Amino acid sequence: QVQLVESGGGLVQPGGSLRLSCVASGRTSSFVYMGWFRQTSGKEREFVGGISTAGDMTGYSDSVKGRFTISKDNAKNTVLLQMNDLKPEDTAVYYCAARTLGASRYDIWGQGTQVTVSS
Repeated sequence: QVQLVESGGGLVQPGGSLRLSCVASGRTSSFVYMGWFRQTSGKEREFVGGISTAGDMTGYSDSVKGRFTISKDNAKNTVLLQMNDLKPEDTAVYYCAARTLGASRYDIWGQGTQVTVSS
């Protein structure tokens, strides 16, 4: 069984930084991409950024480009999301996700971790 477990969320002041971690377990060899999404109450889940399993391709939403960085540690089956210069509008539940081989969209999801940006 494939599982994604996020950690690292919390409360931070505007302009601060947080780093989220996502540890994958199970049949991770089927992963093609891994990514981060976020969701606030009453809104659609929003793509934040993604990375290929080889780590050679990344992509970000315009709202976080230049502030957030995704990286992978294949030895630890971990994907990291470094978030800098955080803004109140970054407040959301952040989800780690994976897209498996043959899937047309991200099909494996973590349980989410809350990030709150407030003074």
